[in-house]
Amino acid sequence: MSPTATAENGNVRSSHEAAGSIFDIGNSDFLKMLERPRTINVERKRSFDERSFSEMSNIEHLEYMSSSVLNTMTPKSCYDSHLMVSDAWETLRRSVVHFRGQPVGTLAAVDSSVEQLNYDQVFVRDFVPSALAFLMNGEEEIVKNFLLKTLRLQSWEKIVDEFKLGAGVMPASFKVEHDQVRNNDTITADFGESAIGRVAPVDSGFWWIIMLRAYTKSTGDSSLAELPECQNGIRLILSLCLSEGFDTFPTLLCADGCCMIDRRMGVYGYPIEIQALFFMALRCACFLLKQDDVGKEFVERITDRLHALSFHMRSYFWLDLKQLNDIYRYKTEEYPHTAVNKFNVMPDSLPDWVFDFMPSRGGYFIGNVSPARMDFRWFCLGNCVAILSSLATPEQSAAIMDLIEERWDELVGEMPLKICYPTIEGHEYRIVTGCDPKNTKWSYHNGGSWPVLLWLLTAACIKTGRPLIARRAIDLTESRLSKDHWPEYYDGKSGRFIGKQARKFQTWSIAGYLVAKMMMDDPSHLGMISLEEDKQMKPLIKRSASWTC
Repeated sequence: MSPTATAENGNVRSSHEAAGSIFDIGNSDFLKMLERPRTINVERKRSFDERSFSEMSNIEHLEYMSSSVLNTMTPKSCYDSHLMVSDAWETLRRSVVHFRGQPVGTLAAVDSSVEQLNYDQVFVRDFVPSALAFLMNGEEEIVKNFLLKTLRLQSWEKIVDEFKLGAGVMPASFKVEHDQVRNNDTITADFGESAIGRVAPVDSGFWWIIMLRAYTKSTGDSSLAELPECQNGIRLILSLCLSEGFDTFPTLLCADGCCMIDRRMGVYGYPIEIQALFFMALRCACFLLKQDDVGKEFVERITDRLHALSFHMRSYFWLDLKQLNDIYRYKTEEYPHTAVNKFNVMPDSLPDWVFDFMPSRGGYFIGNVSPARMDFRWFCLGNCVAILSSLATPEQSAAIMDLIEERWDELVGEMPLKICYPTIEGHEYRIVTGCDPKNTKWSYHNGGSWPVLLWLLTAACIKTGRPLIARRAIDLTESRLSKDHWPEYYDGKSGRFIGKQARKFQTWSIAGYLVAKMMMDDPSHLGMISLEEDKQMKPLIKRSASWTC
């Protein structure tokens, strides 16, 4: 393998420079909305800073929020934080993979103390926080190369057990191998045939589209997205998702293990992570597609799907105290169109834990909704992406933040953040996971704590005007993560223990921390990964019962 980059960390661009390339003021419905200030009851939420990000319509306000949060740090904590950032950048650069002299991604981990398995590959979903970190630091080349390289891999013929996959499927990962004798690099891609469950990665294509938009917003350069190859790649991904079939729902039907939770964990059906990423990718595609005849046709199909998807998710996936009480009182076997219990969910199937978990003020998108089945587990990634994509209404976004604050010990604990809550154990664990030795209770995907999720929480906090939640989570992370050598995940009900099979020097743990720090230092970076509310998609449901003015 070619030598990795060892250059020192470049200077982060100033707030004014970043704002010019990230926010398109003329096209931002969100920023226009901010010109109309609204009254906020600050006492209602402990995490509200003096001003909400949602009220900030110019860069001075962004700088205010950054400085007000940083002023709460002691000189020693600032010094320790600076050392941790330096260590993170040094380790991140060691993970950079080169193909024929060009940086094309980052390894999943650089832990030489254990067997590499597939951690010596470049994973699409793992590279997302690395891509954002490099973009925020003004290093666009590696992100551009990654996008083009994975796009070329998409064009490969993909056959698993003599079955040909759809043309739009993006790889889960790829590996660069260097032939020392011939001095030549080759790439091997995995489209799911080498995955633990042999499942194609549904999320890879969505993350690719999201990264392409982030690159375009960060650099102000639309020439990459406008390349015929990129336009065709977007359309191929969308064709897989927008094709007509037997589904009566606008959500995507998926197999278990098709996303970040890539092992059997009962997320088959319509998992929140995929639906939120699907929604965000559709909105990003509208921004990226050229307005030619073919592009306009796709935009029309996207718009129709977005309207149906937003209504479905906001209506049927949303859970707060009032909705929980309604489900508790559901009648069953309702056939007419006037049915309230549209999915024929049995009230007796409500888990006991959800009644104690649901606070008086707060709510979230549950894990899954399908005929006669609701998965009431909390999934961090799906809910944070719902906020960033504006799948969640402003009221629902605030309620999600309320829930995190009210259930801090359960969802954050001693190391951010729980990938899902609660754990499954006993007979349910044996049935759902198939007795998976890696997904034992409060471990790995079964209620483990994943530091990479810190960047998603931070972005959601900034967007909703709750930076102190992010600051508190970052402080917890800084107390241990670097000292523990950047583990992949933590185990235990509160995330106290390094995961029993966790790799050290996990790249997305490192990059997730860096992205969170850079967004707090310069909140204008949020524009890369956040989408403002589409005024044409007016919510078709009433305000959440957990919201009070």
